[in-house]
Amino acid sequence: MFEQDGIFDQDDVRRAERLRALAHPTRLAILRALARHGTCLCGQIVELTPLAQSTVSQHLKVLKDAGLVHGRIDGPRSCYGLDADAIAELAADLAGLFATLGGGQPPHSAASCAGGDQPAAS
Repeated sequence: MFEQDGIFDQDDVRRAERLRALAHPTRLAILRALARHGTCLCGQIVELTPLAQSTVSQHLKVLKDAGLVHGRIDGPRSCYGLDADAIAELAADLAGLFATLGGGQPPHSAASCAGGDQPAAS
């Protein structure tokens, strides 16, 4: 579970960073807009939201830092698009994670856990 030379597995750290980037409704809306339109200029994304350009730019930075979008600055214009490989990798990664967590299996009751609420048998 934990690495010997560090506290957390690096794959878990990357996964958590990407999930943190997804954990805001504005960023989800930006990803949907990029999926619909391909690439967009920052100004075009701003027009789709009730937010200021600086706020949208901050959200785009979080998504870019997480590797979910790519962007390039062309003079006064910043153009962004989805990183399809990163999105597919995250989807597969999460499917694998949920499979290891018992996705689709009935939950275990607390009483079935060793040392649960029931006294230990003597």
